[in-house]
Amino acid sequence: MNNIKKYDLLTIGRSSIDLYSANVGSPFTDISAFNAFVGGCPTNIAVGATRLGLKTALLTGIGNDQVGAFIKNFLQKEKVITDFIPTITGTRSSAVILGIEPPDKFPLVYYRDNCADIQLDIDHVNAIPFSDFKAAIFSGTALSKDPSRTAMFYALELAQKNGVIKLLDLDFRADQWHDPRAFGIVIRTILPQFNIVIGTEEEILAACLTDISQVSIKHQQISAPEIKGNIDNAIQNIIATGVDTLIVKRGKDGASVFEKGKEEVKVPGFPVEVLNVLGAGDAFAGGFSYGYLRGWDLYKSVRMGNACGAIIVTREGCANFMPTLEEVMQFTGERGGL
Repeated sequence: MNNIKKYDLLTIGRSSIDLYSANVGSPFTDISAFNAFVGGCPTNIAVGATRLGLKTALLTGIGNDQVGAFIKNFLQKEKVITDFIPTITGTRSSAVILGIEPPDKFPLVYYRDNCADIQLDIDHVNAIPFSDFKAAIFSGTALSKDPSRTAMFYALELAQKNGVIKLLDLDFRADQWHDPRAFGIVIRTILPQFNIVIGTEEEILAACLTDISQVSIKHQQISAPEIKGNIDNAIQNIIATGVDTLIVKRGKDGASVFEKGKEEVKVPGFPVEVLNVLGAGDAFAGGFSYGYLRGWDLYKSVRMGNACGAIIVTREGCANFMPTLEEVMQFTGERGGL
């Protein structure tokens, strides 16, 4: 790894204020209060990676509003580098409302009409000193609409030119695309440009989606759709595009690592009692990035990701609850280590 870079990691994409039900277990229609946190896949990853010790910057957009101020204030307190976050006039910072009904109901509503982060453009990307970063994590939702989509394509170009390790979190949110099949079409176009791709089994299937009837969303669980398909074929299709490494997150079963011409490597997880599944994948990405950018091998890096994901599902929210390195080491030490 090149250790002379100024920053470890850049994460790119959405940010939001997350209003999570304060009445854990209550049906959505009976919620009487919410807790306000910060969220959005790349925002959560940035906070998680920073808490572990990586020097991390976030590229997202916020509106000229109090929600944007809320998001930025939290990030600055967390020591995430916010120098590249534009306030985009005429837009609104994004919001998410979530019900929490453990163990398996987490209804979610997005408020993303005219949201700031989807208005990221070529000029915002030009403001990023890519040569100063070791790695960049792109997120799928940032590819759902223009001008953000074009900005992401451009950011990929600049990352490639500057020798930046490129990671993709598939981050499939079906209702953010005009057609769920469009997600797969766009993703497949750019897959060959990534070194590492991370996704759940559902997201891997979504990346290879051909029939809209394969997708069903129950209890408005936008972040956890049910997708029919052959997961083994989908994995092989992604590897065949030229991706160096595909990491498939499998929840309580840990994760699997796939590389071209090599056997699947299964990395066990850490069984815990689930309070809230939202944010688990983002915690995973933060933990994996920490290990990988510290020069650990893939197995140990994925195990670190599994540990961070296991910790976050026992907690109430996402970014605000990301574990510190000390917490992860204590957690893993009590369970046989990494």
